[in-house]
Amino acid sequence: MRLLFLACLSPKTGNCTTAERIRSHIEAAGHTCILHNSADIKDRSDVTDLAMQEPQFEAALAIHLYKGGRFLLDIHVPVGIVFGGTDVNEDVKDESKRAVMESVLKKARFAVAFTPQMKENAESFLLSESSKIRVQPQGIETRAASDFSWRGFLRSSGVEADHVEDLCVFLLVCGLRRVKDPLYLLKAFSEWHASNPQVVFIIIGPKMDPELSEEVEERVRRSSGVYLTAEREQEELHAAMTHSFALVNSSISEGMSAAILEAMHLGLPVLARDIPGNAAIVEHEGTGLLYSSPEEFILLAKRLLDDSLLQKRLSVNGMRYVGERHSFAQERKTYQQLVESLHL
Repeated sequence: MRLLFLACLSPKTGNCTTAERIRSHIEAAGHTCILHNSADIKDRSDVTDLAMQEPQFEAALAIHLYKGGRFLLDIHVPVGIVFGGTDVNEDVKDESKRAVMESVLKKARFAVAFTPQMKENAESFLLSESSKIRVQPQGIETRAASDFSWRGFLRSSGVEADHVEDLCVFLLVCGLRRVKDPLYLLKAFSEWHASNPQVVFIIIGPKMDPELSEEVEERVRRSSGVYLTAEREQEELHAAMTHSFALVNSSISEGMSAAILEAMHLGLPVLARDIPGNAAIVEHEGTGLLYSSPEEFILLAKRLLDDSLLQKRLSVNGMRYVGERHSFAQERKTYQQLVESLHL
């Protein structure tokens, strides 16, 4: 079967990584899956024209009901959909978007939610058939680059230190856009760094919002102990995680953060903002730490720094949780079964 797959494909972002992984599952079953960037589509006719080209597509899939799924409303092939965090956290608040999303859900043969809460939110806000929505957590695999240089990574990020082994690096992995709130912790962290120069904060990710990116660059320049560095290939990012002290998430909204799960899989402690998407995968003081303000973040970060038993507990529990709940093999099996349902 030949499938068209629409997703936001900004390089080295969570959406892109998720789309590539789902495509690999589909192609492993012998299908042809063509990824297309939904950000490049102007209106539904673009996809209708695309679907008519030879060889024709026999089915279609999209990540995000609104950002991707709305472009599939006019095509005459079976459709599947994968919820994004902005679907149920942001777009449902807009009446016109919600109406479009309900039309997409009605057309789709199946919809995938990453968490039970995401499914519950969809059922609460959207007119839908519950039986269509399948809960399938993201499957996680990590692979750290073998030729990675931690010292070189720090130098390229602007961190100059004689004894890099003494640094405690807090790593924020995110695309620079408003929903990720990359400036949330800057002031508090910079003040902490002033009293403890061994703690540093590195923001790593692509510049997705030009206006915000300029603001982040300016604020970072004026903040001691805080650095901004370009996105890396996934294996290099995973290697950077293995050398960091903790993974930080400061998002206003999340569907299911792959960066958090990858950090857990690698045994890296996680400090995540206490929002529904993060609380669904991070158990406070069990698999990570949840904070609700910059001040609470600093208190928890200091506690983690001083408590080696807490570090070990979060590391071990995080690895166990991802191994048990976010199986790559189970995710592959689920998507292959769902794609087969499009062929019936």
